[in-house]
Amino acid sequence: MPLDQSLPVPFERPPLPSLMRNRLRPDVLAMQRYLVQPSQGLLKMDAMENPHRLPLELQQLLGARLGALELNRYPGLRLDDLRAALAAHAGVPQGFELVLGNGSDELISMLAMAFDRPGACVLAPVPGFVMYGVSAQLQGLKFVGVPLNQRFELDEPAMLAAIMQHQPSLIYLAYPNNPTANLWDEAVIDRIIAAAPGFVVLDEAYQPFAAKSYMGRIAGHEHVLLMRTLSKFGLAGVRVGYLAGPAALVRELDKVRPPYNISVLNAECALFALEHSEVFAAQARDIVVQRVVLQAALAALPGVETFQSDANMVLVRLAPFAGSGEDVASTVFQRMKVRGVLVKNMAGFHPLLANCLRLTVGAATENQAMLNALKESLCQAIQ
Repeated sequence: MPLDQSLPVPFERPPLPSLMRNRLRPDVLAMQRYLVQPSQGLLKMDAMENPHRLPLELQQLLGARLGALELNRYPGLRLDDLRAALAAHAGVPQGFELVLGNGSDELISMLAMAFDRPGACVLAPVPGFVMYGVSAQLQGLKFVGVPLNQRFELDEPAMLAAIMQHQPSLIYLAYPNNPTANLWDEAVIDRIIAAAPGFVVLDEAYQPFAAKSYMGRIAGHEHVLLMRTLSKFGLAGVRVGYLAGPAALVRELDKVRPPYNISVLNAECALFALEHSEVFAAQARDIVVQRVVLQAALAALPGVETFQSDANMVLVRLAPFAGSGEDVASTVFQRMKVRGVLVKNMAGFHPLLANCLRLTVGAATENQAMLNALKESLCQAIQ
């Protein structure tokens, strides 16, 4: 798993007690833990969170509703209500069912567990969501990452060759992709789906901001699943994800789901949000508008290359200093942080992301503050 380059890295680890060295898995000991960047006192533009809070009236209604819950009881049939509400909201086709997860991360782990057979392989384009590879590794599955091309599009010949060679049990296709934020060519995706010897998971975490979805097309496939999360819907703190697939397969996957993995509080928050989905839809529309404004402003900056975005983030590549060989992204990242703005430095995650920053699309005032910090940091960097 890539190390979060925004945090200081010790030159060497302190020695581990022998009991830990002898009993913990060597690959776990060698991994870096998932690090969340400290954001105290900073404008947080690194995690693709919805910048909008619930209106005060809805906050009060939700508070009263949560306060009336029986927190002394385990989650019960209310989760069936949540599944039904999510299926209706997402337009899940007939014959498909949902399995719920504590965010998409847990669903990815559950898939790795369910498909863990000797010699099984997970395949995905890279750079992509790091948890595809991490979950495969932790479950003992082989992970094959197929590089995107220089424009962050699917390399169709390389994908088809890797599928033929490795015969993956699972193929992940993020639509849009994280961290590149783009939608891939539907015709290429269709050919990958047709070539897949196992199952294909279309990860639509950023669907609220995208003009397209595969939900209406999965009914014709018995080996295609579609995953979404309410994190980008506007409920990052609630941790509810869902996976739609053919009913027979979902019932098998549900066997590896931890009991009570969705709390009564999380379920009720999600149901409340779906009942007021028009509020969240309006927030998503505002973010899309702000994305257009932000991309135009970024494109006007010298030395900044922007890439097409269909999500609530924008990937930019910064031009290196003439003859310096300096890591511009890390320099600008640190200088933006000094100016009170936290973005995501993608240096070190994949060679294709050299000198790249990932910027969250926020509210208009947040985006302007981020742009100002970027401009000032670039000016300082080239002096």
